[in-house]
Amino acid sequence: MKKLVVTADDVGLHPGMTRGALAAADAGIVTAVSVASVGSAFDDAVEHLRDRPGLDVGIHLTLVGERPLATPERIPSLVGRDGALLPGYSSLVRRWLTGGLAAAEVELELRLQIERLLAAALPVVHANAHQHLHMLPPLFAIVLRLAEEHRIPFVRIPNEPFAARTWTPRGAQLAVLNHLGRRARRRLNDRAQALERTIGIAEAGHLTLDRFRRALAGVGETTELVCHPGLSASGDLAAAYDWDYDWDVETAALCDPQMLEMLRAAGVEVTGFLL
Repeated sequence: MKKLVVTADDVGLHPGMTRGALAAADAGIVTAVSVASVGSAFDDAVEHLRDRPGLDVGIHLTLVGERPLATPERIPSLVGRDGALLPGYSSLVRRWLTGGLAAAEVELELRLQIERLLAAALPVVHANAHQHLHMLPPLFAIVLRLAEEHRIPFVRIPNEPFAARTWTPRGAQLAVLNHLGRRARRRLNDRAQALERTIGIAEAGHLTLDRFRRALAGVGETTELVCHPGLSASGDLAAAYDWDYDWDVETAALCDPQMLEMLRAAGVEVTGFLL
C-alpha cells in the first residue's frame, strides 16, 4: 500500500497556525508538524506538542520574514537594516546570487534554530525550510550536514509531480524547485533520507477537497503532503501574515471525513515519517 505523510508547516510562527495544525491532527489527517523555532508562538506550540507524542515533529528552518535567533551583528549577510531576516525568498536569492550570503552565518543561524527545538525535548525526525530555501545548493549542503550531526533522519526534497503542467509564473517556480530537488536528491547518503514525492506545494494555503482529489494522482510509494492549516476566525492571523492563504478552508478540508474516504479508495495509508 502507498504511504502518505501529512505535514503541517509553520507551527509556532503564530498561535493561529499552531491551532490549525493541531485541529487537523486531532480531527483530521495531519501526522507531522514542522516547527519554526524563530516563531513568536514557539513556546506555546511546544507545550501543545508535548501532549501529542504521536505527531512527528520536524524543524521548519527559517531564513526570511522573521527575527533571527542569532544577534544581527553575528549574521549581517542574513538581515536587513532593521536587524530582521530578509523579507522573502527573492531577496535572499538575490543576495546569494550576488555573493553576499555568508555560509558560516547561515550555518550559525540554522544551528541555533535546530538546537532550540531539540532543547525542548521533543524528538525531531524531519527537517525542511520556510519557502523551501534549503533547496538552494549551498544551503542544502549546510542543512544536510546539520541534519546528520543532530541525527535528524528525514529531509524534505520537493518533487511535485504536476509542477510543469501549468505555464504560469507559479508553475515555473515549481519547475525550478523540482530541478533543485533532483540535484539535492543526488547528494543524499546513508545517513539522510527523503520521501519519494511531495504533493500540496502547488496548492499551498489553498488546499480543498477537490484539489486534494486531483493531487492524489501524484502519490507514489512514499509521499509527503505539505499543508498549511490555520485558524484565523479572529482576523489576527491574516493581519500578521498577509499571505492570502485560506487557512480555515484548508483546516476544514484536512478534517473532512471525505479525505479519508478518498485515501482508502486510492489505496493510500496515512502514516508518519517512521514508516
